[in-house]
Amino acid sequence: MMLMLTLLVAGFVLLTKGGDFLVGGSSSIAKHFNIPELVIGLTIVSFGTSAPELLVNIMATFSGSTEIALGNVIGSNICNTLLILGAAGLIAPIAVQRGTVWKEIPFALFVSILLGFLLNDFFYSTPRHYSLSRSDGIILLALLTLFLLYVYKLSKEGNNTDNSTIKESTVSKSLLFIVMGLAGLVAGGRLVVSSAVDIALALGVSQALIGLTVVAVGTSLPELFASVMAAYRGKPDIAIGNVVGSNIFNILLVLGISSTINEIPYPGYLNIDLLVVILSCFFVFVFMFFGKRHRIERVEALLLVTAYLVYTIYLVIRR
Repeated sequence: MMLMLTLLVAGFVLLTKGGDFLVGGSSSIAKHFNIPELVIGLTIVSFGTSAPELLVNIMATFSGSTEIALGNVIGSNICNTLLILGAAGLIAPIAVQRGTVWKEIPFALFVSILLGFLLNDFFYSTPRHYSLSRSDGIILLALLTLFLLYVYKLSKEGNNTDNSTIKESTVSKSLLFIVMGLAGLVAGGRLVVSSAVDIALALGVSQALIGLTVVAVGTSLPELFASVMAAYRGKPDIAIGNVVGSNIFNILLVLGISSTINEIPYPGYLNIDLLVVILSCFFVFVFMFFGKRHRIERVEALLLVTAYLVYTIYLVIRR
């Protein structure tokens, strides 16, 4: 048990430094090429911090641990929206661009709802067969392609972005920081997940609960550190872009690739957790119109964190 705890702490250290390097390198690249920070958060940071989910899901899919694979993504998206965005908002209020309010957040909500339809096979299965098939995976990957095209278009419209507050390094040094950050996040995420899963298994926790809590939180730690670091360093676009982008990547990329590799059976009782994913995204959208428009204040951030704690208690009771 002591070795497991030591590995867990080592994973946290790697995640901390990885998040710092990634935010710093990404911000510098954004300034050098005059690219909006939101685009960096929606792509490089989001993809890098979603790497642990992708690796865990591929391994879980090949091993037949489908509850861990699905619970990982569903739980991670809940953690991203409620815990991570809430924690970042508690550090500093997060101003959200108009485009994020009306485009990226609604798109994340749309793909969450779409996932619910695909998992429950509302479109083409009679009798209904609960699973995520290879054809579903292709649909998700096609939507990912469209999303990346949108982000590319967004980058072309970012010529007037003011990145004057960002410290700029050389391109090679910035890329080195990004690579070091991604390596630290991936290595730290895997280390935290593997040691946390070992600890949970030693305590006799069910596989579904592991996927929704230990694995989900473990693989979301990169997003947590990246978003918290971004909020602390006054870069709200990276903080919000990381969370929204990671949720989109988790569904379209992680589940898209996983289900393309092998069909993923879906236990229907996870619909409750999927509903939490949809509602959490919906309420973040609603929060954009309370108080100061297009801004997540500390009160709203506290509500998000509280909602996550209540949900976690529910999971422990449900087991």
